[in-house]
Amino acid sequence: MLYYAAMFLFFGLIAVGLHWAGIATVATQGSWTLLLSGLVLLMIHLVVGRAGRVS
Repeated sequence: MLYYAAMFLFFGLIAVGLHWAGIATVATQGSWTLLLSGLVLLMIHLVVGRAGRVS
């Protein structure tokens, strides 16, 4: 998920350089959304943990 956030940010920066304000806004907002949701999922995973396997 962090990979996609980085790609959205990269495309957003290119769009800013080309003065495409609408595309840049959507790309940067998408990158923030993916980054924050990835961090929330990481925190949930760290708090809950993972149960051991039953054999």
